[in-house]
Amino acid sequence: MTTLADVRPVQIRPETVGWAPLLVVLAGTFVTFLDFFIVNVAVPSIQTDLHANPAAVSLVAAGYGLTFAAGMITGGRLGDIYGRRRMFTLGLALFTLTSAGCGLAPTAGVLIATRMLQGAAGALLTPQVLAILGTTYTDSRRNAAFAAYGFAMGIAGVLGQLLGGALIQADVAGLGWRTIFLINIPVGLATLPMVSRLVPESRGAATRLDLVGTALGTGTVTALVLPLIEGREHGWPAWTWLSLAAAPALAVCFAAHQRRRSALGRAPLVNLALFRDRTFSIGCLAGLTFALVPPSFFFILALYLQRGRGYSALFSGVVFTAVGAGYFAALLAATPVARRIGHQVLALGALLVAAGCVLLAEAAHAGSAWDLTPGMAVIGFGIGLVLVPLTSTVLAGVDPRHAGSAAGILSTAQQVGGALGVAVIGIVFFRPGAITDAFAVSLWVLAGLTTATALLTQLLRPKH
Repeated sequence: MTTLADVRPVQIRPETVGWAPLLVVLAGTFVTFLDFFIVNVAVPSIQTDLHANPAAVSLVAAGYGLTFAAGMITGGRLGDIYGRRRMFTLGLALFTLTSAGCGLAPTAGVLIATRMLQGAAGALLTPQVLAILGTTYTDSRRNAAFAAYGFAMGIAGVLGQLLGGALIQADVAGLGWRTIFLINIPVGLATLPMVSRLVPESRGAATRLDLVGTALGTGTVTALVLPLIEGREHGWPAWTWLSLAAAPALAVCFAAHQRRRSALGRAPLVNLALFRDRTFSIGCLAGLTFALVPPSFFFILALYLQRGRGYSALFSGVVFTAVGAGYFAALLAATPVARRIGHQVLALGALLVAAGCVLLAEAAHAGSAWDLTPGMAVIGFGIGLVLVPLTSTVLAGVDPRHAGSAAGILSTAQQVGGALGVAVIGIVFFRPGAITDAFAVSLWVLAGLTTATALLTQLLRPKH
């Protein structure tokens, strides 16, 4: 029997590795997070072309997020056991294949199924990225790599609206909305051959996957996330409340099972000892609370611009670039600011998002799109100040042997936060009344949530 003491060390000499592995794995990061946001702009076209009802269209968007969140911890653990490069390669290959399936889907049912498989592939791929970066780079180079990861994740959300609108407007070869999925194919095919040549392999414990823990962990996340992303669309039927009630019970069973496996000397799916590190545990909680904001903000902004102000998908995407400009500025500023004020950069970023939300709420009734840009730019800058250093702050003290598991936990926390945020803000935004008024009220709620995140970061005690 393999015990926790039998783990093999990671055989990597970080000082000899260049930046090529970073560029390769970030290509996978970009397309997986892009697919969260790019689909929003295509919903009307998908509904018309496939004759889909609103519930089916909702599942096209939500099914991806569900399997992505539910599979993240397991994906990270598979990388620890079988090799992070190997699982990244498999995940990227499956993501490319399922993207083709989405782009060629003849019916709404097939599209929903392939979108859920695409999310599962993303869940296998994504935690490997953080684990690969954490074991490949050290010290300041690791912080720079994690900052690049945060930038890739955020810019995918910002560009999703613009790229989606441009692709649909171009209507390449008459494919319409299908190009938003098919565009992943050349990215995947170009990246896959480079993975084995440029990305070093690493792994953690030589053990078997905890199948019972996998079932309990997946069940816990599914029971929590599924009603959050489907409840509003279906009017919060009884099953959504039963599912939410079951989630804490499943979580308790999962934790008890993990403790028992550890006590018996068997490798658990999640090493609960990770949570003894205050920076990791509070950091994951801060990651969850902040993740309430960006997805829900992008969601309501897209609806406000297209339905509230009557802008086209392409012009809405152009307006979105104000957020991207702020985010890009944060990429340049976040590391120097973090050097000066440490983890307080997270609080500063969160408070800037709150300030930007207030500015944008005050400009929501303005006649010109230009009036929206200051608030949007400040929000983008604040989001960047948080996301760029967040990963390096949370994972700084994690043992490389548990890098995949830790990355899976952090990524799961962020995905659950995103689902919860869209659910909460959806309740506020879709209340009866004018879309512009609903947008302004929603922004005030988001300002409150980011202020709470700033307060939570005061509990962090990062290692220096």
